[in-house]
Amino acid sequence: MKKIACLLITALLLITTINAQTKKWKELDEFHTVMSETFHPAEEGKLGPIKSRSQEMVDKATAWVRSDAPEGFDKKAVNPLLKKLLKGTKKLNGLVKNNASDKEITDQLTIVHDVFHQVEEKCEKKESH
Repeated sequence: MKKIACLLITALLLITTINAQTKKWKELDEFHTVMSETFHPAEEGKLGPIKSRSQEMVDKATAWVRSDAPEGFDKKAVNPLLKKLLKGTKKLNGLVKNNASDKEITDQLTIVHDVFHQVEEKCEKKESH
């Protein structure tokens, strides 16, 4: 009976450790969803999604900038890039609202996409030594 109890405790500790290590930054994931659902269609020349969701992208970027980073993430390291991301989404939204050319919108969406990936790379958890 002691062995079963010991195994159960070990399994619970292992599951808890794995869950803690895979904890996500909710606002990163929410922004990523909008980025994915607008950028990939734009790669195929379909700008409808970004034209209808550019304000949502600004809102998600704003929420991310204002959020508290989960444990294990260094928000100070990503703050400058998050601010750049927000600025880029606002510019993109302005282009959409002002009926800019498809090329201008696509170019700005690509810039925002690239900055997002820079932020994402900085958000990867670093192992402490």
